[in-house]
Amino acid sequence: STAYLGEHLKNKGIPVVWPIGGHAVYIDAKKLYPNIPIEEYPGQVLVCDLYTKGGIRSVEIGSVMFGKKDKNGNLIPATNELVRLAIPRRVYTQSHIDYVLEVFDDILELKEQKRGYKITYEPPFLRHFTAQFEKLT
Repeated sequence: STAYLGEHLKNKGIPVVWPIGGHAVYIDAKKLYPNIPIEEYPGQVLVCDLYTKGGIRSVEIGSVMFGKKDKNGNLIPATNELVRLAIPRRVYTQSHIDYVLEVFDDILELKEQKRGYKITYEPPFLRHFTAQFEKLT
């Protein structure tokens, strides 16, 4: 299922980390949304789009999770802006995986119109668990 999903996403033009792993597909959100600056968290945009468009849960592994602030409060971005789609064994059917691919069609259709997010609240540690965001317009 993981290889199938990764190969089909790649064929759609979704920038995936290659080769596909055994337990997850990683998507390069920075490449998917080149119009969204790092300071507007393109990985967070993708996880929100996946959830609001399709109820698909994923995780941002980028500057929300690993970014830091310098002494002036400016973002020091993470090296990568990835989103992980974990595929646990014996949980999802072929229909589930095909559904994820359909949701990505909707995401591709609107990706040029997307805007990012700004953080309105973040705790001092592990901000990716409880940070709050505001959608930029």
